[in-house]
Amino acid sequence: MVVAGCSSGADRPALDAKPGGPTTSAAPPGKYRTLREPCGSVPRSTLKALLPGAAALPEDQQEKVYDGTASVTYDTDRRVGCSWKADSPDASHQLVIDLERVVSYDPGVSDDDRAQAVYLEKETAAALPVPGAGGASSPPPSSPAPGTDADTETTTQSGPGSETAAPPSETPPSETPSAEGLEPRLLDGLGDVAFLNDVLARSGSAARHRTVSVVFRTSNVIVTVRYSEQPARPAEVPDSRELQEKARQLARTLADQLNE
Repeated sequence: MVVAGCSSGADRPALDAKPGGPTTSAAPPGKYRTLREPCGSVPRSTLKALLPGAAALPEDQQEKVYDGTASVTYDTDRRVGCSWKADSPDASHQLVIDLERVVSYDPGVSDDDRAQAVYLEKETAAALPVPGAGGASSPPPSSPAPGTDADTETTTQSGPGSETAAPPSETPPSETPSAEGLEPRLLDGLGDVAFLNDVLARSGSAARHRTVSVVFRTSNVIVTVRYSEQPARPAEVPDSRELQEKARQLARTLADQLNE
């Protein structure tokens, strides 16, 4: 396992100082110069909780599931990732983690500042509901709130008056992920900044597929955890609270590893 450490600034370009001219200090490098091996970063006990279907598999297949599949990257000091998937008679679960070490090639911009800009792009793309504006589910699907993307809008189509609302028998009340405390939101106490997104969509088989994403930045490293569940029966809806709690617990584990 490659242990994250303090950056020596080796990736940063040197300033072109002119003889006799004023000296200019380069922006400080980020804290991290390497990344952990991702597939070994998730404890086995955590994988067992996140992938319940693996427990019913033969031992050799269990090992294959728990080993995960590493993402293909060109520079493992800059970006790494891993994914796991397990099916059961009741549901399919998938876990993906992604770690990106951001380096600024502008001597006047620190690695941390560049990482913050990349993080904000991800937060903006998530189109989180504005606090105090009624949450993501307040506007009807025919008039989505400004900045609301199609995936987020999918989670709100069970309300009265929706042109595409499913029959009541197919739309349990728990389908809406914007219950108080469970709506997509910024998170405190995780890295330097963090947010959580919760998207409920339909797959080709009309089953509801929920994906909870937790994204956080610690210095110049951005970590993304995506945890998905798709029940085997179309009428069932994955539980927001359970998926969010498991995703947040894993994100905290990865944040703690970065601080070791």
